[in-house]
Amino acid sequence: MPHALASHVAPPRMSTARVVLLLSLMMGLQPVATDLYLPALPAISRTLGASAGTAQLTLTAMLLAFGLSQLLWGPLSDRLGRRPMLLLGLALFTLAGVYGAWVNTMQQLIVARCLQGIGMGAVVVCGRALIRDLYDHEEGARIMSQGLTGLGLVACLSPPLGGLIAQYLGWHVTLLTLAVFAALTLVLVATRFNETLAAPNPHALALGPMARSCWHILRHRHFQVYAMLSTATYGGLFTFLVASPFVFIQVYGLSPAEFGLAMLFQSVSYTGGTFLCRRLLKRLGVHRTLKVGGVLSLASGVALVAFSLLRWHTVTTVLACYFGFIVAHGIHQPCAQSGAVAPFAQAAGTASALAGCLMMVVAFINGWWLGAHLDGNERALTFGIGFWSVVLAVLAWGPVQRLGRATP
Repeated sequence: MPHALASHVAPPRMSTARVVLLLSLMMGLQPVATDLYLPALPAISRTLGASAGTAQLTLTAMLLAFGLSQLLWGPLSDRLGRRPMLLLGLALFTLAGVYGAWVNTMQQLIVARCLQGIGMGAVVVCGRALIRDLYDHEEGARIMSQGLTGLGLVACLSPPLGGLIAQYLGWHVTLLTLAVFAALTLVLVATRFNETLAAPNPHALALGPMARSCWHILRHRHFQVYAMLSTATYGGLFTFLVASPFVFIQVYGLSPAEFGLAMLFQSVSYTGGTFLCRRLLKRLGVHRTLKVGGVLSLASGVALVAFSLLRWHTVTTVLACYFGFIVAHGIHQPCAQSGAVAPFAQAAGTASALAGCLMMVVAFINGWWLGAHLDGNERALTFGIGFWSVVLAVLAWGPVQRLGRATP
């Protein structure tokens, strides 16, 4: 059973297995919204008469809406509870998916995807916050890792399924599939999720206390380090998500179904990384585990850039190098997400929202840069991931280790 913090009056408890299952589905909404959707992106671009840069706005605009919406969802969940925000967010995502399946213009699709991003913001904020509701940092990192393993399994199925749907049924059905996943998750949350917030914060929505709470969180060194780490590792993943459909399909000539299999490879690698994370946490603890992740990230990014500069880049070499980066992502992300909210018992939703907002704003800027540099070669993909691998190594070997030495 989860060990609630002693200062809380515990709500009716869910078993650890149920927490992990529901967390897997909540966090799995994000790869479904991206990985399952990506194989259809070139076809959407052709059908709606948009450039690659414009088409990728359906991804980056969704993620910007996702990030900014968390600034509202976080305080709302601290005041009203996790459960009502989850139900509202999942309902909005479902309806937006149905609407997106029937649009006729790229502008309408961008609106639909932004609405999905807003709904997804509630789901992911509450998913991260419930970990702080129930666990301390070390245990929270392990439970988050289990939940992200479930996310990895969802992500494993999403690319090949998305590729097959895009190739044989069309991108409209892809959008409907997103809605179906959200609707099924909505039913499970409605019937199986017990509220995890023991002590709602009555001042969470008051502007003065909200501003002070946000300022306190933003100034906290623990939050700064882990939020930056989470942002950097997602930056590398996001670079692959945005650039890979055009690089693999248009540059390397893969079909949407073949691209789905390539995405399956990265999803399996990520799942393996979450398993490795749990083993390392037991043996090394959080800070030394992140040291290992930093080495793996840097080695992978440097190799990817080197192959590109030497013009030895192929589907095989890109995937082989990216394998190391995405395994490291499976190490960095559970530790970073639980670490960013760990010090904030009464404001876990707000801390989760601020970390998520930072991640998505940076992703949007990253996506804008990628959209301007997707010019018929692989350089935006390889150099983008190389950049984030260096940032990860610096964070994992510097600020993270200083936090470890400062912790009694």
